[in-house]
Amino acid sequence: MTTLSETDISNRKLAAGLTGVFLGAFGVHKFVLGYTRPAVIMLVVSLAGGLVTCGLASFVIGVIGLIEGIIYLTKTNEEFQTTYLDATKEWF
Repeated sequence: MTTLSETDISNRKLAAGLTGVFLGAFGVHKFVLGYTRPAVIMLVVSLAGGLVTCGLASFVIGVIGLIEGIIYLTKTNEEFQTTYLDATKEWF
């Protein structure tokens, strides 16, 4: 179990939530949480898939990022730590 202070948890939750809302299509919120593989998947699908599908893939990935950002921001610090920092839940 990770021993982070309430301030550290709150800061990571806020950073992940806001980057999910505003930069979710690029997977930045996944990089913030240290989930490199899902972050790269989101980035590649958004950029390469967006070119192939005329932006549809980017839109879908952006919606996923927005939803994840909102989920992060609505969780309590304890839920956020248990779910995303300790258990390393990578998606939703």
